Amino acid sequence: MPTLRNYRDHDFEAVLRVHACAFPTRAESDLVAALIQERQARVSLVVEYEGELAGHVLFSPVTVDERSDVTGGLGLAPLAVLPRFQRVGLGSLLTRRGLARAREAGNGFAVVLGSPSFYTRFGFRPAAQSGLRCIYTDGDEFMALELQPGALDGVAGLVRYAPQFDALEK
Repeated sequence: MPTLRNYRDHDFEAVLRVHACAFPTRAESDLVAALIQERQARVSLVVEYEGELAGHVLFSPVTVDERSDVTGGLGLAPLAVLPRFQRVGLGSLLTRRGLARAREAGNGFAVVLGSPSFYTRFGFRPAAQSGLRCIYTDGDEFMALELQPGALDGVAGLVRYAPQFDALEK
């Protein structure tokens, strides 16, 4: 039975290992390290499964253009599960509970850059439908979800992730 809980400082190395194993390069692992070390993680959850830390999800703040009136946006990234535990529902559990925690904390919306076939099951829709754009892509894999009703009403523009994400592109 999986056990989901908040990230703790002593999880740091195990979380980095999860991301390093789940992705083809160390970019996401390095991103997680930077976000945690620079205190950008707003929601950070781990899941333990079969006696080990098997997955992690992190949400960090996003902004829309230079609009100071748009607050409470979070970017869901990265999400990782150890390859041997993928396809047993751990990623879905982390996503669902992470979104619930973000909503409970009063955040207005979340964005994600990922597989539409995975993220639409949680209510994400193409961000372009809300007038949101992303510098990393112009496709439907950039999605948004209102966590609070009306949070995206009248909001349009370029979504900017925490500066640590820019290192992924280099």
